[in-house]
Amino acid sequence: MYGDRFGGYGQEAPVKVGERYRVRIESLGKGGDGIAKIKGFVIFVPNTQVGDEVEIVINSVKRKFAFGEVI
Repeated sequence: MYGDRFGGYGQEAPVKVGERYRVRIESLGKGGDGIAKIKGFVIFVPNTQVGDEVEIVINSVKRKFAFGEVI
């Protein structure tokens, strides 16, 4: 799993821009965005609620998290 350890030397995000996934929103971030995880890697998904199961496309990948949008 990634969590706090992600972003270290030699680790790559398990997602890439443009990839699509079906995810379940597990919690909400401080800004209100839904949070899903793919192989332990955090994905922020705006306009979702806890419990939503949605199909997303990844539109931005950072060292420790990514952003996706519902499609």
